[in-house]
Amino acid sequence: MSEQPVVAERSDEIAYELRAAEASLWTGSRLAIGIAAFAFASLAFAYFYLRSLNSENLWRPHGTTAPTGTGAAVMAFTLAAAVMYVFASRRLRQGISVHWQVAGWTAVLSGLLAVGLQIWQLTDLHFFPGTSGYSSCFIGWASLNIAVLLGGTYWIETLLARSLRLSRALAQEGGSAGSPLPAARLLRANVEGAGYFWAFIALVAVLFWLLFYVI
Repeated sequence: MSEQPVVAERSDEIAYELRAAEASLWTGSRLAIGIAAFAFASLAFAYFYLRSLNSENLWRPHGTTAPTGTGAAVMAFTLAAAVMYVFASRRLRQGISVHWQVAGWTAVLSGLLAVGLQIWQLTDLHFFPGTSGYSSCFIGWASLNIAVLLGGTYWIETLLARSLRLSRALAQEGGSAGSPLPAARLLRANVEGAGYFWAFIALVAVLFWLLFYVI
């Protein structure tokens, strides 16, 4: 009986596939930012259009504003999550896995608190959806913000869980922080992409906090 031929990839083919996978993660993270940016840009357009139009003075009757204390808390926890995650990702690149895990899970907690406060704020509004241009834009922003924060927080959680599994499996290779193996390299590329996404979330949080609570 003749033996079946064995198909083996060359080292250069493996390296090419790894670079392609890393590039896919880079592209995917930037596409996620682009999609979210288009969504928030459309909301910002509606905000400025309705505010400038102010049909029958119904943009913001009687200076209606969403609860400012809760809004400030949502922004603060969002910024805290972004800062902690950026710190965690830098520690991972430096090979300090403990700091990566502690700061990463702190970012997850901050993100969940921001989501919870945003949902609770929707139950504590002093106006109804659709009663004014401001109320319509605020409801749209709050709903979009919840979705983006949940997605970003889930992204961090999956990275942390993945790094824990890799740290055990690649303990002899330097763990997820320092291993040169493909699985660890792809994790680090994914971590970097999530960092850019959270920087975008922080920027948007400050911008819309100014629009809805300050201006």
